Amino acid sequence: MIYDFHTHTFLSDGVLSPMELIRTAHVQGYGAIAVTDHVGLEDQERVLDILVRECRRASEAWGIVALPGVEITHVPKDLIDEAAQRAREMGAQIVVVHGETIVEPVEKGTNLSAIRSHHVNILAHPGLITEDEAALAAERGVFLELSARRGHSLTNGRVARLGLDSGAQMLLDSDAHEPHDLLTTEMAVKIARGAGLSEEETSTLLEGNPLGLLKKLGVAAPG
Repeated sequence: MIYDFHTHTFLSDGVLSPMELIRTAHVQGYGAIAVTDHVGLEDQERVLDILVRECRRASEAWGIVALPGVEITHVPKDLIDEAAQRAREMGAQIVVVHGETIVEPVEKGTNLSAIRSHHVNILAHPGLITEDEAALAAERGVFLELSARRGHSLTNGRVARLGLDSGAQMLLDSDAHEPHDLLTTEMAVKIARGAGLSEEETSTLLEGNPLGLLKKLGVAAPG
């Protein structure tokens, strides 16, 4: 069963509608998917108004766990907590923050601001995250993301090492923008092992930690 907490639709820069993305993931063997379109501060209502309803209807129809969420992207670091809290109030079940990837000009300090927020679940592709930041993520229960997306995945090895050393929980997400970006079990295992994880650590990454996140969110695991 595949768990993926970072995907995009045509409500931001993806190509599929929310329902089409969820259906495609379901057919491909997903047990849970979070739809996390890019948002800033003032466009969240437009995105979440649709995602909350579409995810609910898809879950009811097909039994997949479909979670409405956002990826807070290129928001000034001092406004990240405000943006995350606003997303929660508008119905986001998952809040992802676009971390300091090495392939985009994300403001320095974004990783730390995201980790400090009580409203953030996942720090996506955090790039050259520091040891202190990884330790704080472990302390605060913020998940660090290993990314399947080209470019963002370049620092997976560093994130994996610091995650293991600090005890921070990690997830592997697709950051899907198109149908072919969605994960398969085979590809997920290859990415995890390529990041330096052992077989046991890979199992924790791909199954144990996702189930832990769902439990933390108060969401029943797919059966």
